[in-house]
Amino acid sequence: MALKRFHIILKGRVIGVFFREFAKQEANKKGIVGYVKNTKDDVEILAQGEEMKLQEFIRQCKKGPMNAFVSSSEIKEEKVDTDEFEYFDIRHI
Repeated sequence: MALKRFHIILKGRVIGVFFREFAKQEANKKGIVGYVKNTKDDVEILAQGEEMKLQEFIRQCKKGPMNAFVSSSEIKEEKVDTDEFEYFDIRHI
């Protein structure tokens, strides 16, 4: 069970569609830690967890909640830090 960590930027219609709550619910279902926050125009996610669960989380986030439309995504793998997060949080700008 390999841990991975990804920094994800999602662009499109992702603000004002309850994307952060959607991401938090999906992360909690899968045991993923990190955070989600809105930036000026995008959604930023830092997610860490078991590789297979994290890949499914990323697939779900690319779909987004019902009224969202993700036009593009930037995903970068980062170094795992097991001491940084205890849970998945919604952060505010």
